[in-house]
Amino acid sequence: MSPVPDLREAILDAWRTNCRVTDYLVEQLPTRLWNAPVPGVPRRTGRTILAHLHNARSRWIRTLGQEHGIGRPALVDPRAVTRRALLAALRRSGRGIEALLELGLEHGGRVPPSKAYVWRNLPLDVGHVLTYFVAHEAHHRGQIVLAARQLGQRLPPTVMNGVWQWTQRAREAARPLPAGGRARRSSD
Repeated sequence: MSPVPDLREAILDAWRTNCRVTDYLVEQLPTRLWNAPVPGVPRRTGRTILAHLHNARSRWIRTLGQEHGIGRPALVDPRAVTRRALLAALRRSGRGIEALLELGLEHGGRVPPSKAYVWRNLPLDVGHVLTYFVAHEAHHRGQIVLAARQLGQRLPPTVMNGVWQWTQRAREAARPLPAGGRARRSSD
């Protein structure tokens, strides 16, 4: 029987790729959709949905990691955050979730319990923690795609295809971004 491989790098790389996919959507979301109200939920916009991803990460970092020395990134104002500020915040919260995953990997594959975690509906093994955060972000990325369609402003094919180019996003996640800290945004 072959020994079980060390999955540490695979888990961390998967999270980094997911983060890059989210960053890509933030970078590429046409300006006209950044503030467009979501049909049926007019208080939500592309901006507020994407800001929610950072704020949710930050709250989970506080809940699961603060007691273990993982710093919580500041929340952003979902109605006022700029694209550039949101990308910087997402990078900070992405590193925070990565630190939670590393904490779990260092503790036998489970994020150690914390007093702040009272919800108890998320199993704290690293596989479930990773899957939960990736699923949460994919759900909200899908909301943005659907809202664009409902508004009659489908995302450009390059953006739609780019969200699914995980091999390309993985390569980007493994290397620094170009000067200026972000990729070029698609034209509106």
